[in-house]
Amino acid sequence: MPFDTPPDPERSRHGGDPGGRLPENIMHFARVLRAAGLPVGPGQVIRAVEAAEAVGIGTRDDFYWTLHAVFVNRRDQRDLFDQAFHVFWRNPRLLERLMSVILPTTEAPADEEREEMSRRLAEALKGLAEAAGQAPEQERVELDAVMTWTDREVLKSRDFEKMSQAEIDAAKRALARMRLPVERVATRRYRSDPAGPRIDMRRILRRSVRSGGDTILLARRRRKTRRPPLVVLCDISGSMSRYSRMLLHFLHAVTNDRDRVHTFLFGTRLTNVTRYLRYKDVDEALDKIGQVAEDWDGGTRIGQTLGEFNRLWSRRTLGQGAMVLLITDGLDRDGGAGLEREMDRLHRSCRRLIWLNPLLRYEGFEPKSAGIRAMLPHVDDFRTVHNLESLEQLSAAFAQPGARQDRSVTRWLPMLRP
Repeated sequence: MPFDTPPDPERSRHGGDPGGRLPENIMHFARVLRAAGLPVGPGQVIRAVEAAEAVGIGTRDDFYWTLHAVFVNRRDQRDLFDQAFHVFWRNPRLLERLMSVILPTTEAPADEEREEMSRRLAEALKGLAEAAGQAPEQERVELDAVMTWTDREVLKSRDFEKMSQAEIDAAKRALARMRLPVERVATRRYRSDPAGPRIDMRRILRRSVRSGGDTILLARRRRKTRRPPLVVLCDISGSMSRYSRMLLHFLHAVTNDRDRVHTFLFGTRLTNVTRYLRYKDVDEALDKIGQVAEDWDGGTRIGQTLGEFNRLWSRRTLGQGAMVLLITDGLDRDGGAGLEREMDRLHRSCRRLIWLNPLLRYEGFEPKSAGIRAMLPHVDDFRTVHNLESLEQLSAAFAQPGARQDRSVTRWLPMLRP
C-alpha cells in the first residue's frame, strides 16, 4: 500500500527531494485522520506537503511535529493524531502501544477515551486499506473486530464524541428520521366548526339574509391551532464542535419536516443558516453552512451574540409564541459579561426556552462557570444533548405541554445562591 512506505530521513533531509512517495503518503495519512474524525481538508494536505519540504525531515520527531503543527488545532485532537502517526508511519513500539490500549488498567476514564480513539483509528485504517484493494493487516483486523462492534442499543447511548466513523454514519441516518412533535397552540383566528364552543354571529347573519330572515340557523366556530415557530441557537465553538456537527443533521430533518423553523449558529459572531437547512440534500446544506459560518471551532461570546439576536432578529422570529432551543455548553470567553441581561430579554420574548447542554452528561456536573450561572435562572427546561437517546427524550418533552421552569431547572437553582 502507498502508506506502508515510511519517509526516508536521509532522502528528505532539509527538504531535499520533494518528489518520491512522501506527498502521496501525506495525502493518505490525511485521509486516515479525516476518516477517524479530525477536520482535515485539502488545504491542510497542501500545507503539510509544503511544510515537510520547507522544514526538512532530519528525524522522525521533526516529521512528527511538522505534521502535528498542520493537522492538530485543538488539545483533544492530540492523542488521536499521536496514535494515527505511530500506526501509519510504523513506530517500532507500535505493539507496545496497542497492547496498552487493549489490556485493562486501573485508570478507567483514560482507558475508555483511548479505546474510543483507537477504535476510530482502526476503522479509518481498515477503510483506507479496503479502498486501495488490499486486505488490512492482521493487527488492524483484530482491533476492528474488538472495538467497532455495536448494536442499536449501544448506538443510542453512545456519546457523539466517542463514536467511530461507522457509528457516526449510522447516527446520521437515525437523525434524518427523527421528528420534533411540538404541541399545537391556539391562535387569534377562528375556523368554522359545527361543534365549536362559540357562536359565529357573522355567519349566522349572512345565512339569515339569504333566507330573508325567515329562518336562523346557528353557526359555531373554534380557534385555529398551529404549531408555534421554532428558533434554534446553536453553539459551534471548539468545545461544541462534534456535537454541533451532529445536531445540524437533526436540525436539517426538523426544518424539512415543518414550517417556521429559524436556525442561527454562533461562536464569536451570529450567522443565520435557516435558508441553507431548507435544502433537501443534507450534504449540500452542510457544505453551504460551512462556507458562511466563519467561526467554526473558535471561541464563544454568548452574551454578545445573544445581544445581536435580540436586537436584529427577535421581532422577526419570536412572534406568535415561538419556542427557543438554545444549544451550548455555557462556557463564555467573556466571563458572562452582559449574558444575564440578554438571557432575561430572550426568555421574556418567547413562549418556552429550552437549554441543551452536553456537559450535563457528567454525573458530577455543577453550575460553576460564570456563563452557566448567568443563564440558568432564565431557562424553562435544562437538558443534556450528547447522544441519540437524549434527542429522543427531547422529542418526547416537546410533545407535552411545558410549564415555566420545571424540575430540570429548579433543582440547580439553590446551587446558584452565594
